[in-house]
Amino acid sequence: MASLLFLPHTTPTASPRAAARPRAGAITCGPRDNRGPLQRGRSLSTEAIHAVQSLKRLTAADRSPSAARGAASASLGRLLRADLLAAMAELQRQGHWSLALAALHVARAEPWYRPDPELYATFVSSSPPSEAAGGAVDALVEAFLEEKEERRGGGRLSESEGPWVGVDVYKLTRLVRALVAKGRARAAWRVYEAAVRRGGCEVDEYMYRVMARGMKRLGLEAEAAEVEADFAEWEARVSPPARHLLDEMRAREESNKTTTTA
Repeated sequence: MASLLFLPHTTPTASPRAAARPRAGAITCGPRDNRGPLQRGRSLSTEAIHAVQSLKRLTAADRSPSAARGAASASLGRLLRADLLAAMAELQRQGHWSLALAALHVARAEPWYRPDPELYATFVSSSPPSEAAGGAVDALVEAFLEEKEERRGGGRLSESEGPWVGVDVYKLTRLVRALVAKGRARAAWRVYEAAVRRGGCEVDEYMYRVMARGMKRLGLEAEAAEVEADFAEWEARVSPPARHLLDEMRAREESNKTTTTA
């Protein structure tokens, strides 16, 4: 008997009765939970999808921090680095911020883990607007700062290098901006003080402006004055050609503001 796979495919012609029969409404299948549509450039492996589903299922009845950490270790512990980071981002996107924190706890135990300010900035930005979440953000920042110091204490860095030397200024500024946007003024000041004032991290004009404006807006006038003093000292150390470039940039910004207002 010939296989059905090799039978010629024919398109049946519609009978008059079939054509006259009213067509039922099209049935579409919506999402099975409250997730939004997939975003371009975002992909999750099968392992990451199964791990996220398993974590949500295990914590459906109990989402206390201890239960979430145990479930995250069981569900996410075997994921590769890319899959674990993708699962962490997906949990934040779905609004399961506490479960994402449990996933971060799993990542901290991995040998590849490094305290990345951009990773912490995503957690700050995605935190829910509640007082409990605000306290969790402050604790998260403290853990981040302790991890940076532990890198030097653990022998990974020499005393001359320091944990903040060579840190990506864009990522650090993103973390500070996220903290200011969430109203966590003290946490933002802690990061600035540890990285810039004590850690010797070389930042740019944008960081100083973000901090000065943020501290003023959040009511920390004394800290804002210290940032402005740091900025003046930084400007004095900038080479003359660089100062000319900064003056030109400011003049262009002012002219653009004037043109827009007019």
